[in-house]
Amino acid sequence: MIEDAPKLSTHTPIRRPRPQQIAALEGVPTGHVVDALGGSGALDYRIKPLAADQSAFCGPALTCDAGPADNLAVLGALPHLAPGDVIVAATAGHTGCAIVGDLVLGMARNGGAIGFVTDGCVRDVPGIRAVGLPCFCVGVTPNSPAREGPGAVGFPIVLGGVAIATGDVVIGDQDGVVVVPFDRIDAVIARLDAVRAAEADMEAQVRGPVTHPPGLRP
Repeated sequence: MIEDAPKLSTHTPIRRPRPQQIAALEGVPTGHVVDALGGSGALDYRIKPLAADQSAFCGPALTCDAGPADNLAVLGALPHLAPGDVIVAATAGHTGCAIVGDLVLGMARNGGAIGFVTDGCVRDVPGIRAVGLPCFCVGVTPNSPAREGPGAVGFPIVLGGVAIATGDVVIGDQDGVVVVPFDRIDAVIARLDAVRAAEADMEAQVRGPVTHPPGLRP
C-alpha cells in the first residue's frame, strides 16, 4: 500500500553562494553569462519578464515544485527566504491558471526576495508592477490556483528545460533568465573577463568596416 504523500516537503539546510560571488555576477548581461557557460544555461525563450522595466536581478535560487494548478509550495517557500533570494517555481508548464498574483509577490518582496521565476502564468498585472519585484513567466491569466499540494521546497527541479537546484545563481534581464550551477559559479566568474574582451573586440569591428565574421569567406 502506498502512503499518502505529505502536503509539503522542505529540504534544509538551504545552501547559498557567497556574497562576493553574487556581486561578481550582478549586472552581467545574460548573453555574457551564457557564453561563459559554454553556450547554454538559459531557460525556455517563452519565460520572459512581465514588465521590461522590471527585469534585472541576480541572486540565489530558492526552488519550489508546485505542480500544476497549485501554489502551496510557493507559500511554503516564503518562510525560508533570505534577503536576495529568487523564488523559482515549477508548475510542470501548466498555463490553465496563475500560480501567483500581486499579494503573494508582495509577501515575497517583504521577505527579501529580489525576483520570481516560473514556467507557469501569473495574474494581477497592475498590482505586480506596483510591487516592483521582477517577475518572469510564460503568460497571464486571471484563473486562480488551488492551495492543496503536494508541493516541495528546496529540492532540485527542472524548469524551462534547465535543471535548477537551490543555491544556483539565477540571473535575469530583458533577454531572459540564465542559471549558473552552484559548482560552476567560480569558473563562470573566471571566464567573464575573456567573454567581455571578445565581445568588445567584435563590437569595435562591427563599428568599423568589417562585413562578416573573421575567417568566414564568401
